Amino acid sequence: MGLDDKLSNAAEDAKGKAKEAVGSATGDDELERQGKGDQAKSDLKDAAENVKDAFKH
Repeated sequence: MGLDDKLSNAAEDAKGKAKEAVGSATGDDELERQGKGDQAKSDLKDAAENVKDAFKH
Protein backbone atom coordinates (compact mmCIF):
# COMPACT_ATOMS: atom_id res chain seq x y z
CA MET A 1 0.00 0.00 0.00
CA GLY A 2 1.35 3.39 -0.92
CA LEU A 3 1.96 6.10 1.61
CA ASP A 4 -0.68 8.29 -0.03
CA ASP A 5 -3.29 5.54 0.40
CA LYS A 6 -2.35 5.03 4.04
CA LEU A 7 -2.59 8.75 4.76
CA SER A 8 -5.89 9.05 2.93
CA ASN A 9 -7.37 6.10 4.82
CA ALA A 10 -6.10 7.43 8.14
CA ALA A 11 -7.60 10.84 7.40
CA GLU A 12 -10.94 9.29 6.47
CA ASP A 13 -10.90 7.23 9.67
CA ALA A 14 -10.09 10.30 11.78
CA LYS A 15 -12.85 12.28 10.07
CA GLY A 16 -15.27 9.46 10.78
CA LYS A 17 -14.29 9.31 14.44
CA ALA A 18 -14.76 13.07 14.75
CA LYS A 19 -18.18 12.93 13.09
CA GLU A 20 -19.21 10.06 15.35
CA ALA A 21 -18.06 11.91 18.47
CA VAL A 22 -19.79 15.17 17.51
CA GLY A 23 -22.95 13.32 16.54
CA SER A 24 -22.96 11.45 19.82
CA ALA A 25 -22.31 14.59 21.86
CA THR A 26 -25.04 16.60 20.13
CA GLY A 27 -27.58 13.80 19.80
CA ASP A 28 -27.36 13.90 16.00
CA ASP A 29 -27.92 10.25 15.09
CA GLU A 30 -27.43 10.87 11.36
CA LEU A 31 -24.00 12.46 11.87
CA GLU A 32 -23.02 9.64 14.20
CA ARG A 33 -24.03 7.05 11.56
CA GLN A 34 -22.08 8.94 8.89
CA GLY A 35 -19.02 8.84 11.11
CA LYS A 36 -19.33 5.10 11.62
CA GLY A 37 -19.80 4.68 7.87
CA ASP A 38 -16.65 6.69 7.12
CA GLN A 39 -14.69 4.50 9.50
CA ALA A 40 -16.06 1.33 7.92
CA LYS A 41 -15.10 2.55 4.42
CA SER A 42 -11.60 3.29 5.66
CA ASP A 43 -11.31 -0.20 7.16
CA LEU A 44 -12.49 -1.80 3.91
CA LYS A 45 -10.01 0.20 1.86
CA ASP A 46 -7.19 -0.84 4.22
CA ALA A 47 -8.19 -4.49 3.91
CA ALA A 48 -8.34 -4.28 0.10
CA GLU A 49 -4.91 -2.66 -0.05
CA ASN A 50 -3.49 -5.35 2.23
CA VAL A 51 -4.82 -8.05 -0.09
CA LYS A 52 -3.27 -6.30 -3.09
CA ASP A 53 0.05 -6.07 -1.26
CA ALA A 54 -0.06 -9.75 -0.38
CA PHE A 55 -0.42 -10.71 -4.03
CA LYS A 56 2.42 -8.41 -5.10
CA HIS A 57 4.90 -10.35 -2.99
